[in-house]
Amino acid sequence: MKARVYVMLKNGVLDPQGEAVRHALGSLGFDGVEGVRQGKVIELDLADGTSEALIEQMCEKLLANTVIESYRIEVL
Repeated sequence: MKARVYVMLKNGVLDPQGEAVRHALGSLGFDGVEGVRQGKVIELDLADGTSEALIEQMCEKLLANTVIESYRIEVL
């Protein structure tokens, strides 16, 4: 089975990488981009029957810094 974990900075946490992307897009002539938030996608190949609770444990312990990041799990 496969799962995707989407990790993003929580609202209110500064995103310097996102701001750099927003600035670069403006420099390239892409007007109207008012904000960019950058995150990451992690794809997991898991044994069949792996529980979503186990994936949540993976996120809490390693894949996301839950102090400043939120995550969403998608089982494929």
